[in-house]
Amino acid sequence: MSKSKRTLGFALSLGLALAPAFSAGPKTKPVEKADKAETEKPAAAATPASEEPLDVLRERLAERLKTTPKGESAKVTGRGGPDAKSDPKAKAKAEVHWGYAGDIGPEHWAELKPEFRACAIGTRQSPIDIREGIKVDLAPIAFDYKPSSFAVLDNGHTVQVNMAAGNSLEVMGKRYALQQFHFHRPAEERINGRGFEMVAHLVHKDAEGRLAVLAVLFEQGPDDTKQPVVQSVWANIPLEKHEALAGQGPLDLTQLLPADRGYYTYMGSLTTPPCSEGVLWLVMRQPVALSAAQLNVFARLYPMNARPVQAGSGRLIKESQ
Repeated sequence: MSKSKRTLGFALSLGLALAPAFSAGPKTKPVEKADKAETEKPAAAATPASEEPLDVLRERLAERLKTTPKGESAKVTGRGGPDAKSDPKAKAKAEVHWGYAGDIGPEHWAELKPEFRACAIGTRQSPIDIREGIKVDLAPIAFDYKPSSFAVLDNGHTVQVNMAAGNSLEVMGKRYALQQFHFHRPAEERINGRGFEMVAHLVHKDAEGRLAVLAVLFEQGPDDTKQPVVQSVWANIPLEKHEALAGQGPLDLTQLLPADRGYYTYMGSLTTPPCSEGVLWLVMRQPVALSAAQLNVFARLYPMNARPVQAGSGRLIKESQ
């Protein structure tokens, strides 16, 4: 037998041996995702294997030995990989991270996500330096705060306190239910250029979903000062971030308010992304005293988590008599 015939015989034997291993399955089961060009190609008369050239047989064997197409490989990998919709940890990693310094700081918030654009292009942003408030006969804020259960959460941006339902305030004929309150250091607001050590923002919402934020400013007082609400919150800060800890005993937010209930009011925005506007701001005029020790507790966690002062943009600011 000639050398070429022996080679051809070997190739045919190898092809027949490999055929079952690369079979697409039973004839009754259609091949998934068949190439369109292949399915539309008219059937050609089969050429006996013994009459096909050796190079054609080699090409056919090479085709059989090809790996799974890229699309199919990706599909298998996708089934085995984490799904952000079903895996909370994967979802958390996919969320946009923002902060108060560097390339994720306030000057870059609008670049991090399309929904954050208002942080750069908004015309009524907060916080502001409250100046030239017009003194008018504003109706007092009617507080309906009562001792309530609470939970404390370190959310990675601040210490947040979630209150049980039932706390609210009424101002300008509208009632707003308290959602939560949190802290910033230093205080984001300024009053006639004066800054403050810290501030608590109490976030409220009315029946239509509009927000009203009450700001309570803090200044340093005597060393023996023990502001009761702040003291209770600090005692219940959880050891782990993003895990809420139920507070011990009720919290009475009337103890957080200053004796003088005079206030400033203006229209602004959230001071964190997405910086949504249309927020009613109520800034208490008199600061509340905290001891150096109480101030230092928050400073250990968040040395600086305040957005810079934004342009006043000619907004009307009212001040109660």
